[in-house]
Amino acid sequence: MKSLLHIYAQLDTSPLPKGKATQATIDNVVGIVFSVLGTIAVLMIVIGGIQYITSKGEPGEMAKAKNTIIYALVGLVVCILAYTIVAFVIRNV
Repeated sequence: MKSLLHIYAQLDTSPLPKGKATQATIDNVVGIVFSVLGTIAVLMIVIGGIQYITSKGEPGEMAKAKNTIIYALVGLVVCILAYTIVAFVIRNV
């Protein structure tokens, strides 16, 4: 029974195409993903700045704008750190 399961596990019935992920492909995908995330974070900083400018001194609106900017900055820092960690791991594997 065990050998039958071993043989069945090696059968590939998946309709998905088979491809080899090269180092360059992985680098490209990681670069694209983190570029998109960084762009979104910078866009959110700009949106938070516009919200802050147009808040007209209302404390609730100003707090909302400040939170948008702070969360976007935290997201940008996390994105940069994640890219750095992934690049470090990929280079040392």
